[in-house]
Amino acid sequence: EVQLVESGGGLVQPGGSLRLSCTASGFSFSSDFMTWVRQAPGKEVEWVSTINPGGRTMFYPDSVKGRFTVSRDNARNTLYLQLNSLKIEDTAVYHCARGDWRYGLTARGQGTQVTVSS
Repeated sequence: EVQLVESGGGLVQPGGSLRLSCTASGFSFSSDFMTWVRQAPGKEVEWVSTINPGGRTMFYPDSVKGRFTVSRDNARNTLYLQLNSLKIEDTAVYHCARGDWRYGLTARGQGTQVTVSS
């Protein structure tokens, strides 16, 4: 059974930082693209980042490029998302997902809440 468990969310002031983690099990983590998405209340799911299996190629939308960094530790089956220079509009539930955003996601975790507020 594929399981993805996110952690690391919380309340942070604008300009602050957080590091999210996602622990994966039930599949060959090191062989798969992995993706972060987020969803704010009343809004559609928004792609945040994708990383290739080897961890050397990353993709971001313009909305987070230069502020967010995705990484992975294949030995620990763990995906990370470093969030810097956070803005109020980054408030959302952040989910990690198995797959490449461009071609479809096959599993998604329950998510971790990130709230940016002064």
